[in-house]
Amino acid sequence: MYFCSQCGEAVSLSIPEGDNLPRHVCESCGTIHYQNPKLVIGCIAEWQEQILLCRRSIAPRYGLWTLPAGFMENGETTRQGALRETLEEACARVELGELFSLVNIPHINQVHLFYRARLLDTGFAAGLETLETALFAETEIPWQELAFQSVTLCLRAYFADRKAGQFVLHEEELRPAAAHA
Repeated sequence: MYFCSQCGEAVSLSIPEGDNLPRHVCESCGTIHYQNPKLVIGCIAEWQEQILLCRRSIAPRYGLWTLPAGFMENGETTRQGALRETLEEACARVELGELFSLVNIPHINQVHLFYRARLLDTGFAAGLETLETALFAETEIPWQELAFQSVTLCLRAYFADRKAGQFVLHEEELRPAAAHA
């Protein structure tokens, strides 16, 4: 960040009084510009033991499969975000259940939240950011073609919980590959 979104003057990186982290601070009007993690919200939409997946038509991970999800917007709840993203990505109407998976990804400043959901009908289709949508049984999931590790973790936990007959909230943390060495 180079310029203040309030007054247009230059900003500098400094630790504001009473804070302990560097922030972009306007040298003219004093506005502190906080940059916080982004929330990615979506759902595991199920229809007769099959899961709805979307093939991405945008970067990153163009052409790979994912759950219907996207960035939460200001002014909405996480549940509203999950419903909106499912409609936008897959033109699908769902009934949301409980929060199922929370994945912290601190190295890219994101938190991914996935709700359990029940598809209300099979009238889904590809949205603007989707090449195609399809239902997959557990044995048909294209594991090697999943776009994001958070989706892989979520789906593996979902199928394990479904097999066990009890769903619980899963919290994970993803670190960069180099951190695992």
